[in-house]
Amino acid sequence: MSADLDLAQRALARDGGAIRIIIKTHNQRLYRLARGVVRNDSEAEDIVQEAYVSAFAHLGDFRGDASLGTWLSRIVINEALGRLRKRRRTAETRELPQAEIIPFPLNTGDDPERTMAQRQILALVERATDSLPDVYRMVFVARVIEGLSNEETAELLGVRPETVKTRLHRARTLLRKALDDQIGPVLLDAFPFAGRRCERLTTAVMKRLGLDS
Repeated sequence: MSADLDLAQRALARDGGAIRIIIKTHNQRLYRLARGVVRNDSEAEDIVQEAYVSAFAHLGDFRGDASLGTWLSRIVINEALGRLRKRRRTAETRELPQAEIIPFPLNTGDDPERTMAQRQILALVERATDSLPDVYRMVFVARVIEGLSNEETAELLGVRPETVKTRLHRARTLLRKALDDQIGPVLLDAFPFAGRRCERLTTAVMKRLGLDS
């Protein structure tokens, strides 16, 4: 915790290097937590920016009782929930904005067919996650996507660890059902063997048969 306090003190003194370290260290987690609440990429990014501005303005309040990451995460969660409440008050009869797809790094080499199949699977998982009720989605994002422990998630969300376990179990059940309902059509494209892979095999066989030109 002393390292966090030292970093916070340096940032409080307007040390640009310390501020940059804090932002780059926590960006991904804070973004994913925000998006887990609001289900919209651009709004999540805006929430994280606002949360950083607020955090750096009140950095003197950080005492090191929790990690700097947890302290920042609480600010993001509060900002995101505030946005969600405001959105619901002003547009109760409108649907939530359609969530965009988060770009995940894909290790597919030069295989466009497999890239497309993996993106379809990721899109299904993201849509299924977005469809979870708020209380379950927030726990799922914190525990599964961010890898926080039960205790860390409980502290972050202000609930008991037992509640985290219950909500995570329910989230996984709902997610599994949502994927079961949608996965069939996507599996038709599983193990793709087209494009370059198909052409490569065709060329090899033709060559072995002495028919290559």
